[in-house]
Amino acid sequence: MTAEFQIRAATPQDIPAILGMIRELAEFEQLSHLVKADEAGLHDALFGERPVCEALVGIAEKETAAFALYYHNFSTFVGKRGLYLEDLYVKPAFRSFGLGRDLLVELARIAVARGCGRFDWSVLDWNQNAIDFYQGLGAQVLPDWRICRLTGAELEHLAR
Repeated sequence: MTAEFQIRAATPQDIPAILGMIRELAEFEQLSHLVKADEAGLHDALFGERPVCEALVGIAEKETAAFALYYHNFSTFVGKRGLYLEDLYVKPAFRSFGLGRDLLVELARIAVARGCGRFDWSVLDWNQNAIDFYQGLGAQVLPDWRICRLTGAELEHLAR
């Protein structure tokens, strides 16, 4: 396989491939049971009347080989918006060719061009390969922060 690839903004035609990779990522993380996303919802989130996120895709050998889905957040401490990477996934056959790194570089460029004060993402504590990779790029893994989440019945209960 060649290491030649292209990174571009996702289009509506990429939705089936992105959704397939979301499912592959969930399987890798042993979280397939949590995937509720479907093509219509993903289309609305990315390309609907009020998009809430954006995505890049990596194309290798005419195949959608990777994706990165991201959105803006805001840091009250920095006083600027930030870029938050929700998911980055490279299909196994296309790993170790630099596509993941190149996606992160492109996201960093977007963050800088948009005047973002930070570029954040999460990593599972057991995924040491990813932690090492991110730290090798200069990222700090913040040991003191934990993600808090409400979903389903708990979210509904608190909303009442």
